[in-house]
Amino acid sequence: MRVGTGAAPGTFAGLCLIGLTAAGGWDDVLAQAEAEGQETAGQAGNVLRQTAYIKSSNPGFGNEFGGGGTLLGNAVALSGDGATLAIGAPYESSGSSGIGGDRDDESVYGAGAVYVYVSNAGTWREQAYVKASNPGLTDNFGYMIALSGDGDTMAVAAPYEASAATGIDGDQSDDSIPQAGAVYVFGRSGETWAQQAYIKASNTGEPGVGDELGDGDQFGFGLALSADGNTLAVGAISEDSAGTGVGADQSDNSALSAGAVYVYSRTGDAWEQQAYIKTSNAGGGDLFGYSVALSADGSVLAATAYDEDGSLAGTNEFQDDEVFGTGALYIFFRDGDTWTQQAYLKPSNSERNDAFGVAVVISADGDTVAGTALDEDGMTTGVNSTPQPDMEINLSTGAVYLFTRDGDGWSEQAYFKASNTGANDTFGARLALSGDGGTLAVGAQLEDSAGQGIDAVQDDDSAQEAGAVYLFSRDGSSWTQSAYVKGSNTEAFDEFGSSLALNGDGTLMAVGARGEDSGATGIDAEQDDNSAFESGAVYLFSRAP
Repeated sequence: MRVGTGAAPGTFAGLCLIGLTAAGGWDDVLAQAEAEGQETAGQAGNVLRQTAYIKSSNPGFGNEFGGGGTLLGNAVALSGDGATLAIGAPYESSGSSGIGGDRDDESVYGAGAVYVYVSNAGTWREQAYVKASNPGLTDNFGYMIALSGDGDTMAVAAPYEASAATGIDGDQSDDSIPQAGAVYVFGRSGETWAQQAYIKASNTGEPGVGDELGDGDQFGFGLALSADGNTLAVGAISEDSAGTGVGADQSDNSALSAGAVYVYSRTGDAWEQQAYIKTSNAGGGDLFGYSVALSADGSVLAATAYDEDGSLAGTNEFQDDEVFGTGALYIFFRDGDTWTQQAYLKPSNSERNDAFGVAVVISADGDTVAGTALDEDGMTTGVNSTPQPDMEINLSTGAVYLFTRDGDGWSEQAYFKASNTGANDTFGARLALSGDGGTLAVGAQLEDSAGQGIDAVQDDDSAQEAGAVYLFSRDGSSWTQSAYVKGSNTEAFDEFGSSLALNGDGTLMAVGARGEDSGATGIDAEQDDNSAFESGAVYLFSRAP
């Protein structure tokens, strides 16, 4: 347990971090710390602590509540005001549909579900149990979730849904294209949720011929929603068009898995497709749309192609195709209804197979963006260490790069490594960024420390793939690691950090652990009952502004 101030790892600069939970408010936390003989720094409002442990109301074997495999999905979302939390369980198997259905009907394996929670003065309760209108076998509804700033609009992706429909509210019952993918939009009025739209790509995959299966595009693999809830971006990594730029030819399927991003806009309750976006250097296997992010007003889009092959480092360099799997990040801007590509970003130490673009996040104003190179191999630690040259050793320690915009120009501001860098920890597999761009959360779901709580011991690697989250804070243009966060019941293979979300001001963080095994239900239940293998859990951490 640590209490302190300063800018070293383990502290928010100017914040007090305590690895404990008190039953009451901030004053009770300070009182508990003082009773244990600890010195406290700052005010009670500056304490970071775990405030909730959440299990689904129907935990099941392998449901992966709060889930997301190493390269698969982000199943938690927080509203900007921090009062609404949505959690996906992509392998939940109820066959019910719509809102509030029978959650004990386990007739459709992997159909998926979403659970919505609301907070009143810090007390959380489940508000809704949400299913797709057409639950299907292994659709994985809840794979990705996005919430508007007020929490009244929710988008949910099911990238393995199989309908051949196109556009808005098409035929949901035609399962002729496996892994075509779909996105469902829900709206809330008071306490009541209702499905508002069923959204498909304008060029949904390719139907099968004869006995052959169709070829789906995995529409919904990437998902983002603007703060006002009126702009939606959806990535489809297996889309095959060889077109380039915005509004390209959608029917040319000569570039297998080049990927695409689709942008939709809402007027009233009606949705329509606004743009079909390809990169300026689209190539087969690029997987464009792997991760997407939108600014608060929806006018800036960040989208990644983590298997793109450009050889040059830096921003807006020549786009060749010479080094396999380096990955790239693209920035697009909207003026009125027109989208244009503004930037092509690569890390300063871009190398073969670094997979830059596994995750991307953007600030509310669109001026700060961060992206992950999951297979970067450097063994350095901390912020802005000197990147190591390619040693041709596949350590896959992971790194995060943060870029800022000045006018129309982008530059790299920070290079992030874990404070306990380890091979194959998947540092950066999940990212979350506060609205002001000043707090960055980085998940490493395969990190091996057995520590628990805030700023635990980092070098005890006895809990394989337990997972961890690293918090970084910005002061001016300088970044420091401010906390090292573990769950309160750390165990091997929990994969804490498999999903991540921050509220708008960065004072509330939700962390998923898809492999957590407790059979408990509800809020703050028993954490040590390991009777439900990979049922999953979500942990909430908070501090006052």
